Amino acid sequence: MTVIDIGTRDTRRVLIGASVAGVLGVLALIGAVSAFADGEPVGGGIAGVIGLAFTGIAAAAIVNWKKVSRPRKLIVEQPGIRWDDPHGAAWAVPWQELGAVAVSRTQERVVQLSDALTRRTMVRLDLFPRDPQRFRATHPNMEHLWEFHHVRNGYRLPLGDAANLVPVLDNALRHCAGPLYRGVQDEGFTVGLV
Repeated sequence: MTVIDIGTRDTRRVLIGASVAGVLGVLALIGAVSAFADGEPVGGGIAGVIGLAFTGIAAAAIVNWKKVSRPRKLIVEQPGIRWDDPHGAAWAVPWQELGAVAVSRTQERVVQLSDALTRRTMVRLDLFPRDPQRFRATHPNMEHLWEFHHVRNGYRLPLGDAANLVPVLDNALRHCAGPLYRGVQDEGFTVGLV
């Protein structure tokens, strides 16, 4: 059995992002007040807008904390694969209901405003049912994953920027899914701007 803890990883990322956004937002708001006090309304207005945007991001993380920090686990085991989400859409699928399973990844080249080039690996788990119509009827709690993000006749569970999960998933699926496992599917590169 392989247990992949998605909730802890996501909680850590949101906590770090919200903390940085909160600090930057407060600093920008202090700068706005200082600019207004020095008689610079344009600079103060710009700093105020930036400060409100960043503090808004931090506030959104605080407001949604329960949803973000809930425990979520992907479990790959001999009987099948399951998503354990006590406060969300949990599901379990035995291997005999699947025709195939794969790990898909997309390499993203991200150009940051500082002209730096970074890479992210977006990872997804793809499940292809043996009988799609019957599967959809018996697993309505997975409907939000049906043909998600360009997968055809299957379900796609996005796992985010998680290159380190690829070897873990690959090993677990080779061991538990056997001949159903199609391996790691590379879906190419995309370029984005951050």
